[in-house]
Amino acid sequence: MRRLISYLDALFVGMILGLIFVTFVHAAPVHQSGKVRANGVTIAYESYGPIDREAIILIGGTAMQLIDWDPEFCKDLVRHGYRVIVFDNRDIGLSTKYDAAGEPDFAAVVNAATTGKPSPLPYTLYDMAADAVGLMDALHIKKAHIAGASMGGIIAQIVATKYPDRTLSLTSMMAPDGKPGLPVVANPARLAAVPKPAPNEDRSAYIERRIKTMQALESPANPTHETELRKMVTREADRSFCPVCDDRQGAASLFTTLEDRREQLKNIRVPVLVIHGADDPLVPVDASKDVAAIIPGATLKILPRMGHDLPRPLMKTIADAIAENATKARHQR
Repeated sequence: MRRLISYLDALFVGMILGLIFVTFVHAAPVHQSGKVRANGVTIAYESYGPIDREAIILIGGTAMQLIDWDPEFCKDLVRHGYRVIVFDNRDIGLSTKYDAAGEPDFAAVVNAATTGKPSPLPYTLYDMAADAVGLMDALHIKKAHIAGASMGGIIAQIVATKYPDRTLSLTSMMAPDGKPGLPVVANPARLAAVPKPAPNEDRSAYIERRIKTMQALESPANPTHETELRKMVTREADRSFCPVCDDRQGAASLFTTLEDRREQLKNIRVPVLVIHGADDPLVPVDASKDVAAIIPGATLKILPRMGHDLPRPLMKTIADAIAENATKARHQR
């Protein structure tokens, strides 16, 4: 009898410990990183949070590597109950690069976009949207909440319009819809201080130019100290130094920025959140206002003291808003 009691006691304790372990593993934030083949290219990615949760796919802007997404921002979204995926778009970071394509011809890009001709570039934002969906396939994610900033916001819009069956919700941040008549640059004077890239720009010159670019884009009310900016940009360059890659992405973004996509956006039926900084010097605030007006039921959130960036003091506000929009999708199903 004593042996039986001891056995049952041991079994009970083992079951309790097992439940504690399973609960801990399920609740604990999980961080993964790797590379996958998606849409014919290699995509580097990182994943935060348990893999059995609904995923939020964060799509970066021009020249933005996955390491530029603040980990605390991602963890905030994980704390809301989601898995978060960040990745290097093609031609940036550790994803496939198009070295053979060389420098883009911006004049040819503008001419093609304004005359209805095919893009003269090796890829478009539609290809990059297909990359995001291919990444979802590789990670066995059937549907996801899609969120993007700047160029990434346009890509997110394309995912929602071209792949509605894969989209649970959309968050478009500081991204236009191609409405004719809006300026391409909101405040050219603010960007005039940014030096143009020199031919065969070396690493040191690139870092200095990138710092000045970020300073011109951020809101004066929420500046990042230059020491921190230098640390961020140096980290980028250490991971992947490719100035011409930035230019190719910028050219692809410009081509689609000049394309009127409003008719496609009218067909979106998932919950949509549109975020824009009131002090954005690059993309006009009116661009996001039009996106929100075009998409049925979209919520517009104009954030004071925010430029063309995701400043740390506003990250929790933005994460809360994205999570709230994602929650609406649950209520619709």
